Amino acid sequence: MDILIQQILNALSLGGTYALLALGLAVVFSVLGLINFAHGELMTIAGYTLFFAISAGLPLWLAVPAALAAAALAAVLMERIAFRPLRGANGTTLLLTSFAVSGILQVVFQATISARPRPVPVPEALAGAIAIGPYHLGVIQLLSIVTTVVMVGLLGLFLRRTLIGLAIRAASIDFPMTRMMGIRANAVIATAFAISGLLAGVSGLLWVAQRGSVDPLMGFLPVLKAFIAAILGGIGSLPGAVIGGFCLGFIEIGLQALLPDPVLPFRDAVALLLVILLLLCRPQGLVRVAGAVRP
Repeated sequence: MDILIQQILNALSLGGTYALLALGLAVVFSVLGLINFAHGELMTIAGYTLFFAISAGLPLWLAVPAALAAAALAAVLMERIAFRPLRGANGTTLLLTSFAVSGILQVVFQATISARPRPVPVPEALAGAIAIGPYHLGVIQLLSIVTTVVMVGLLGLFLRRTLIGLAIRAASIDFPMTRMMGIRANAVIATAFAISGLLAGVSGLLWVAQRGSVDPLMGFLPVLKAFIAAILGGIGSLPGAVIGGFCLGFIEIGLQALLPDPVLPFRDAVALLLVILLLLCRPQGLVRVAGAVRP
């Protein structure tokens, strides 16, 4: 029982990071019908901003907001420069554009910063563990769980209690009708990208805190898994993205604990197999999404 509870805590920590990333992907997809595979580079931008801010001598309480602001701003610029000119293009064109943006940013990071990982000093206060009875939970793991709960709660309040949040919800259901009601499309889409960038920035900082370094390809694998989590939860569903992220986290941690050593290197393959089996049972994902009308 002690081992089970410890693994549940580990799964909540990992699943929380996946949930935030999947939520960022789902916010943009629900409005624009776009899976932004350059989402991982927003994580990297947050990581590099944190690295340079700390290297410049900024205290952590200033470096963290600067990193989050950089990720959100980069997401808005990405939408304005790369995606807005293609507004109305088919899904394949937008998907290829997101891959192109991702590849370009990776090359820029490698050419202008470094192809090697850059160490990011983690404060000693975050390096320890907290004993909860017989269980031990790392401070970073606890921070990941708490941050996920807080961010999901704040996003829910934003979407339900603000005018632009209500506009985003309406646009996710019927974008043309939303525009006919006087809501500016550019403002809605830019806000959705800003939220997506903020969530990517938070996920990137949590990822950097766990790894202790940042590199140009840091965001590729986490966003790939977040995409799987978003599909598992029901692509386009915000609650589904959160559920899918935690579900994938539990699958990965469960396999790590249960698989024998010879099979452990194939954990990701086994996890994908389980996801496929789940999707065979529920092709629409764990949360059904009503059909939406795109711009």
